[in-house]
Amino acid sequence: MRRLLLNDVQLALTFDRLCLELLSGSGTLSNTLILGLQPRGYRIMNRIRSRISSFSQESFMGYGSLDLTFHRDDLRHRKSPLPTPLKTDLPFDIERKSVILVDDVLFTGRSARAALEALWTYGRPYKVELLVLIDRLYSRHVPIEADYVGRSVNVLDHERVQVGQHEKDEEIKEVWLRTCGTHEGGTSSVE
Repeated sequence: MRRLLLNDVQLALTFDRLCLELLSGSGTLSNTLILGLQPRGYRIMNRIRSRISSFSQESFMGYGSLDLTFHRDDLRHRKSPLPTPLKTDLPFDIERKSVILVDDVLFTGRSARAALEALWTYGRPYKVELLVLIDRLYSRHVPIEADYVGRSVNVLDHERVQVGQHEKDEEIKEVWLRTCGTHEGGTSSVE
């Protein structure tokens, strides 16, 4: 069973609101770098990047991507083959810069924790914030909270947030809440 959380119109409005929040809340844009967490956060970041220019002439310092494959805490426990690392693209030095990490779903907080660990291998930013399209409430395993949230959703353990129709869709047109069988463990599309 599936339930639509955000259709294409609601999603567009959500992205516009997130862009306006970023522009008003992130301080000096010329000192702020936005990084999409590979792979799904990178798609969210690209959508935000394409919308930002319609709201402001001022722009962020830059955009990039961050792979956290080897910083995940579940690598030793995986039964499937190791995931293939994706590209990390940090176009600027992050020392003393503000960094906004972008992901699709905040679930247990483990991916965000891994992203912080991965980020610190490249330097010490002045400030780090987190933007997520969907915040699954009441499911944290680590004390992580997003600074910018598209939508907060109460989700049961056996439900999964699905951003887009298919995992590999480049263009995100909708967000679904899907009921999983007990064998799937109720994981989100991220963690």
